[in-house]
Amino acid sequence: MSNAEELSKLADLHERGVLNDDEFARAKERVLGGAGSASYAGAPATEAVNTLRRSRNDRWLGGVCGGIATMTGVASWIWRLMFTLLVLCAGTGFLFYILLWIFVPDE
Repeated sequence: MSNAEELSKLADLHERGVLNDDEFARAKERVLGGAGSASYAGAPATEAVNTLRRSRNDRWLGGVCGGIATMTGVASWIWRLMFTLLVLCAGTGFLFYILLWIFVPDE
């Protein structure tokens, strides 16, 4: 959807009273700021996934646990313990760790 179409839809919602002045201004700013559609802009889960990077400093193998710890604020040893416990559950922790090591970029 182009910016013009999105702005016209926002203006229509504003005229009908669905959006108040403040909401309309914020949505318009998001559209004009290049953040894409207003419904997905600033979604915390999307931003968190996009900021996930493997750690270069806090690593034992691939830096996956250090990167997750940086993103979540939980200590990296807790993530290492969780992956180790998942390894004991039919090896799923090993599979998850390898996939994250492959697909998550380095810092």
